[in-house]
Amino acid sequence: MKILVTGGCGYIGSHTIVDLIDNGYEVICVDSNERSNAAALDGIKQITGVEVSHFQVNLCDLEATRKVFEAHPDIDGIIHFAAYKAVGESVEKPLLYYQNNLNSLANVLACIEEFKVKYFIFSSSCSIYGNADELPVTEFTPMKTAESPYAHTKQIGEGIISNFAKIHPQSSFISLRYFNPAGAHPSALLGEASFDKPSNLVPVITDTASGKREKMMVFGTDYNTRDGSCVRDYIYIMDLANAHTKSLQRLQNQKNESNYEVFNVGIGEGVTVLEALNAFEKVTGLKLNYELADRRPGDVEAIYSNYEYAAKALNWEPKGSIEDIMRTAWAWQQNRPEWSFKSGG
Repeated sequence: MKILVTGGCGYIGSHTIVDLIDNGYEVICVDSNERSNAAALDGIKQITGVEVSHFQVNLCDLEATRKVFEAHPDIDGIIHFAAYKAVGESVEKPLLYYQNNLNSLANVLACIEEFKVKYFIFSSSCSIYGNADELPVTEFTPMKTAESPYAHTKQIGEGIISNFAKIHPQSSFISLRYFNPAGAHPSALLGEASFDKPSNLVPVITDTASGKREKMMVFGTDYNTRDGSCVRDYIYIMDLANAHTKSLQRLQNQKNESNYEVFNVGIGEGVTVLEALNAFEKVTGLKLNYELADRRPGDVEAIYSNYEYAAKALNWEPKGSIEDIMRTAWAWQQNRPEWSFKSGG
């Protein structure tokens, strides 16, 4: 099986490539490297012993995207990660997010149609649920108004795929709605590479602990939660990577009940921001310098998953705890290679 991974030099993409190789797949990577570094593939090679073929292509360019498929007309499946993902930036630059995230998706689907690709896994997000009325959210929880343009692109993206699947019964599609990926590969050779100031909680924590950031802010102390801070469902990165492999295997083995399915991928419990900070301090013995601040635009109060459907359908189970996340993230921070601080090919 030959699998094309878009955004394969990024955080989730690179860890998923490792899991795919570990499970016997041949992998091709496509990434513009605008917000990633091709040197992540060196980390993959160190871990797996495999040199992954890489195309430095912006998927918003249809002709450049087609050339990848012309070079590899035997691609069996695609896992599509390539997208901008910073919630705050999407609030400030909504058009940038609509243009990039939706045009790239449309071009990849056009190539599925033209080159008759069988399997497609979409990187969706729990943010599509908005401020849900009931927790935990299931796959049947209604989508509320998106809290950010980023989240809205995921809602629209799922709609595009659903409509596309209806007229392409020869292909099969899965959207994985995942929660908050965090942590690093246990080798500390791959992890979350933040080139500017990261906005995701765990790299902010490790930046602060390492002194790269003087202090960190906890945005919002008056939410209706256990301690007033936001609640999130943090999933260990290698568990999330494996969910993509298991999704491909479901489609390969024709276990899917329809040609478009949706699964929540999380750990099924919420952790507040303050509880996450405490977990880091506990496993490392370090004290974090943080300050309480007002709420941040675009943030949802609380979101966590019911992942029973994914566990049953995909034969998948998350194994990593919040402590495992913090331990591996800190090991990565202490061993980060030079490439992980700057984007580029």
